[in-house]
Amino acid sequence: MPIDVPQRILDALTRVDMPAIPDHPVPDESLVVDGVRLPVFRTGVLVVGSGAAGLRAAIESARAGLSVLVASMSPYGGTSACSGSDKQTLHTAGTSNKGDNYAKLAADIGAGGAMDLDQAYVEAVGSIGAFAGLQYLGLPLPTDRFGAVLRYQTDHDEVGRATSCGPRTSRLMVKVLAEEALRLGVPIRRRCEAVRLLTDAGRCIGCIAVDRELGASGGPQGLCVILAGATVLATGGPGELYRDSVYPRHCYGSLGMAIEAGAEVVNLTESQFGIGTRRQEFPWNLSGTYVQVVPRVFSIDAAGTEREFLSEWYRSPREAASNVFRKGYQWPFHASRTLGFGSSLVDLAIHHESRLGRTVCLDFTRNPSGFSLDDLDDDARAYLANNEALLATPIERLRRMNPLAIELYRMHGTDIATQPLPFNVNNQHMNGGVAVDIWGRSSVSGLYAVGEVAGTHGVTRPGGAALNAGQVMGVRVARHLRSHGVPRFDAVAPAVVLAAAREALVIARAADGMSVSAVRDEIQARMSDHAGFICPVGEVAGAAAAATALRQRAWRDGIAVASPERAAEPFRWRHMALLSQAVLTALDAYVQAGGGSRGARAYCDPSGPDVPQAHRVDCTAYRFRRESSEQRREKLTLRWDAAAFGLAAQPVRGMEDPGRIFFEKNWAPYLTDAVYGDGFRHG
Repeated sequence: MPIDVPQRILDALTRVDMPAIPDHPVPDESLVVDGVRLPVFRTGVLVVGSGAAGLRAAIESARAGLSVLVASMSPYGGTSACSGSDKQTLHTAGTSNKGDNYAKLAADIGAGGAMDLDQAYVEAVGSIGAFAGLQYLGLPLPTDRFGAVLRYQTDHDEVGRATSCGPRTSRLMVKVLAEEALRLGVPIRRRCEAVRLLTDAGRCIGCIAVDRELGASGGPQGLCVILAGATVLATGGPGELYRDSVYPRHCYGSLGMAIEAGAEVVNLTESQFGIGTRRQEFPWNLSGTYVQVVPRVFSIDAAGTEREFLSEWYRSPREAASNVFRKGYQWPFHASRTLGFGSSLVDLAIHHESRLGRTVCLDFTRNPSGFSLDDLDDDARAYLANNEALLATPIERLRRMNPLAIELYRMHGTDIATQPLPFNVNNQHMNGGVAVDIWGRSSVSGLYAVGEVAGTHGVTRPGGAALNAGQVMGVRVARHLRSHGVPRFDAVAPAVVLAAAREALVIARAADGMSVSAVRDEIQARMSDHAGFICPVGEVAGAAAAATALRQRAWRDGIAVASPERAAEPFRWRHMALLSQAVLTALDAYVQAGGGSRGARAYCDPSGPDVPQAHRVDCTAYRFRRESSEQRREKLTLRWDAAAFGLAAQPVRGMEDPGRIFFEKNWAPYLTDAVYGDGFRHG
C-alpha cells in the first residue's frame, strides 16, 4: 500500500541547508606589483572548486595529512549544489543477487567509446569504496528493510545500478562532504576565483586568483597569489558556453584556464544534451519520472495558440506517449534514436518547434490528446503498474511516484500541479576536458583534474556515472599525492610569479576593450546555433574561424572591466573565448576526418545515409552522418602552444586482464607504494 511522505521529510530532501563556512585569515606575506599589494597564500594542495569532486579530493588529502586550501568562487553555487533531475542519480557497482562484475561494469561505462579502458575499470572498482564513504558520512541513500540499497535503471544502463536520494542527490553529497571538510579544519576561501594558473619550468605551482573577501588587503581588484605544491582543478563544466544551457548561472569551469596554461585536453567534441527547464526560470533536467508520468507536451505561439505537435511526428497517440515515457531512462539526445520513431524524435520535435518561435511546455494537469493508460507500450504500462501509478492524471502519477519532484519546483516558485512548465533541449554536461591518467594527473606536472573538468567521460555514460567518477578520482588523487609527497615552493623564482601577476593586473584593470556582454552573446549564440545537438557539418568550419577571430580580438583589444568589483569577468570570457575556439577546432577536425553522429550530436549532412522518420514532418534537413565504429577506439587531443592548437587522434588506453592480477605477485608493489609509480603495471 502506498505511503504518503510527510511534508517535513520532503522539505529536508529539497530545502537542503548547507553548513556555514568560517572566515579564513589573510596571510601576512604579500607581493607588491606596480604599487598594488597582492596577498600570498601557501599550501600543500590547492583544490580549485568546492563541488562534490573537489571536496572529496580535499577531505581525502586532509586525512592523508596534507595541508589543503579550497578556493571557491561560490561554495554552494555550482552544479553539484544547484543542479539535478527528478531523482538525481548516483551510478555505482550494483549488489544484485549475483553481485556485480567490475569488468562488465567498466565495459558498460565505456561502451560509447573514446574512453580509456583502464579509466573505466578504475571507476568501476573504486565505486564501492567511494559509495561506502558517502554512506559513512551520512548521505541518506535509500535501502530496503534488509539493508540493500534500492536501485533502478538509468540511461545507458541495462542492469539497474542507479540509486538516488531524490532530486538533490549531489547537493546532499556536497553537504555531507562540506561538513567533513569543516570538521577536519580544511580552510575554504568563499569568494576566491582562480583566474590564471602559475607555472615554473613546466610545473604548476598554484594560481593567481580574484578573492572578493580580501577587502583592502587585496587592492581594489581583489587579486592574490596562491602557491601550492599540487593544484587540483575541480570546477565543473563550462555552463556559460551555450545560450541553451541547463547549468546554473555563473558556472564557468576552468577548461579555458587549463588550456591557456598548456594542459592537454581531450574529447572536446563530446557533450550531453537533453530536455530541461530554461535558464530564465529555474534550470533543471526533466528526466526520469517527470516524463515517465506522460505529461501533455504542447507549444504555444505569439498569438497564444496551443498545439500538441507530437501528433505530427508520431503515428499514433500510443507511440507518442510511450516515447515521452522512454525519455525518462533515454533522457540524453542520441541521433540513432531519431530513427524508427524512437525517443529522441521527441527532442528533434521540440527543437523544430522552438526554431519556429514557439514556446514548448509540459502540462502535468492534463493527459495528452488520445492518451489511455490501457493503450501504452508494454514497458511503459508495466513501469506505471509496478509503481502503483495507474492514476488519472500526470500530476497524480507524479505525486505517487516522486512527490519530491513536485516539491522541488514549488520551492523555486512554480507549482506544476497548476501551471505549465516551459522547457527546451539544453546543453547539460561536457564529457571532454583536461586529459588525465588513472591518478588524475594532467600533462602539466603538479596539475590534477577531477570531476566534470577532467576529460574522462567518453562519448556516452550511464546516467549518474559522472558523480561516481568525481568521487573515485577525488580519492585517487589524494592517495597519489600522499604517496609521492607534495613539494614545497618556498623558493619560487620571484620573477615567474611577478610576471604573471603583472599580466593579470593589466587584464583586471582594463578600462577599454570589448564588452563582456558582446563577447558572451557571440560565444553562446554560435555554440548553440552551430555546435549544439543538431550540428550541420557545413557550418562547423566557418564557426571555428569566427571563434578564432573573436578570441584574437578579445585577447588583443582586451575586455573592459565595468568596475573593480568585477575584475574576474575579463578572465572568465578570455578563457571562454579560448575554450569555444578549442571546441569548434576539435569539431572541425572530427568532421573533416569523416566523423559521424554519436553521443549527443547529430552531424547533419545532405549526403548522410540516415534521415529521422516522422509522421507528417519533412525531416530531410536533419539527414545525418552515421557513426564510424573505428573512431570509438580513438580520442582527439588538443594542446595550445600560445598561437594555435596542435591536434592528434590517439588510441584509447588499454587495460590488462584483471584475471592476471595475483595476490602474492602484487602485494609487494602495494606495500612499497610502487602501485603509484609512473610506469608500474600489474602483470
